[in-house]
Amino acid sequence: MTREDDSTTMAWLEDELQDMLDEGIEVESAEPMLSMELRKIYRAQHPEMLDRQVYFRNLLRLQAELIKLQDWVVETGAKVLVIMEGRDAAGKGGVIKRITQRLNPRVARVVALPAPSRREQSQWYFQRYVPYLPSGGEIVLFDRSWYNRAGVERVMGFADDDQVETFFKDVPEFERMLVRSNTIVLKYWFSITDEEQQLRFMMRIHDPMKQWKLSPMDLESRVRWEKYTEAKEDMLARTNIPEAPWYVVEGNDKKRERLNCIEHLLSQIPYSDVASEKVSLPDREYNPKYERQVLPDELYVPKVY
Repeated sequence: MTREDDSTTMAWLEDELQDMLDEGIEVESAEPMLSMELRKIYRAQHPEMLDRQVYFRNLLRLQAELIKLQDWVVETGAKVLVIMEGRDAAGKGGVIKRITQRLNPRVARVVALPAPSRREQSQWYFQRYVPYLPSGGEIVLFDRSWYNRAGVERVMGFADDDQVETFFKDVPEFERMLVRSNTIVLKYWFSITDEEQQLRFMMRIHDPMKQWKLSPMDLESRVRWEKYTEAKEDMLARTNIPEAPWYVVEGNDKKRERLNCIEHLLSQIPYSDVASEKVSLPDREYNPKYERQVLPDELYVPKVY
């Protein structure tokens, strides 16, 4: 790389960093309805949060590595499956958003299935998930997965003891089958403390822009915190297999949580740089006989700003 190329790259990085800082400000300003009291409480509970400049610089660096991973996946035809589980409000959605933010949605896609239909309830339990598994050259992130049976379905009584026990017997072999088919399987559990979850729920309750995130199931999870803890401990103990181990991500600090998870994900996949051809913009063709038509004013979006 020449000095001129290096200078151009650094300028691009600075521009991208500024864009990300602007996005961060935009996200923060999307919570205008939070009272100053709640803001003070949250900041008091998080006195050592990661510096924003440090966070955004590292996030940009990691997202550049994710693009390299994406290119390697496409080039080699690799299959990558990332399972994201955890407490409600533990931050997995934020991590998924930062992972996929700059990736090609045709390569990296997120699967977040709704509650099963009556027809799906009659199927083999894993059947509804199979069509969404990655094919060659794809990265798939499950925002909750078949582990619903070991968590919410078990705690809320949607699955009986026999169904849960059958799941625990089947899931290790199911995941071993995926690994034997050359699928890279990564499983993350996002963990937060009881106090942190309560604080985040309170912030959602008092923020109209985030109240949609609070479902009846989320609220019930507060009541059944200890039962969810017992279910999680049993799940981790019985499904932590060498072929597809669990990794716990501590999420009380959202910024550190995102960086740590992405850093770990990249470390678990043996990707490498993929050579790419230099892209050059072709010359545009001009037709001297063509006259551009004037469109009627009503087709244009009004310029309010």
